[in-house]
Amino acid sequence: MFKKHIPNLLTLANLSAGCLGLVSAFNGDLFTAAYLIWIAAIFDFFDGFAARLLKVSSPIGKELDSLADMVTFGVLPAVIVFNMLGGASGGFVNYLAFSIAIFSALRLAKFNIDERQTKTFYGIPTPANAFLISGLPFWQLKYPDLISNSLILGLSIIMALLLVAPIEMLALKFDNYSLKNNISRYLLILVSVVLIVFFKTLALPIIILFYIFLSVVRSVVKGNN
Repeated sequence: MFKKHIPNLLTLANLSAGCLGLVSAFNGDLFTAAYLIWIAAIFDFFDGFAARLLKVSSPIGKELDSLADMVTFGVLPAVIVFNMLGGASGGFVNYLAFSIAIFSALRLAKFNIDERQTKTFYGIPTPANAFLISGLPFWQLKYPDLISNSLILGLSIIMALLLVAPIEMLALKFDNYSLKNNISRYLLILVSVVLIVFFKTLALPIIILFYIFLSVVRSVVKGNN
């Protein structure tokens, strides 16, 4: 009887990490907020994995997962960007950071009713967007002259729009493990591992940009076949 609650408990752990991340972000500790996004992503992965493994998927689990993702991968990244831009002291333009939360809500709502998105994604998944944003504080620390407010805001708006763009994105969901059918997935995993080894916390934005590029190329190739 208890096993049916395990996926939902993992989802709530995701939500808890997101809430703690919000506290850190509002207190100006963007690095802890980033780490909590990564921790939440682990729980987010394992809740679905546990549901499939234990065969206890349920409609409430799907809805709960989206609600947790909205906080962790929608609101929290928006607050991180808002703080990086200088918060309320920076004027009205800084509030555009919350376009990330708004479009994340649209993305998650569309995902829940779009039957095409069982094996693939249309629009960038909210965790992928959160990963990119969570790496920006580390880039700003390392390269303060490169990561300007204009770049942060521009990138955030572009990513917000890509959340709901009708672009088919690669999903790390395997029907089988043959190289021929999963070359894009294996390439993404390999490149990600290499980037993390060499760049560590700076790797995530590069990985997500590569993911977008790979997905677009894959979509174009499929469309021409």
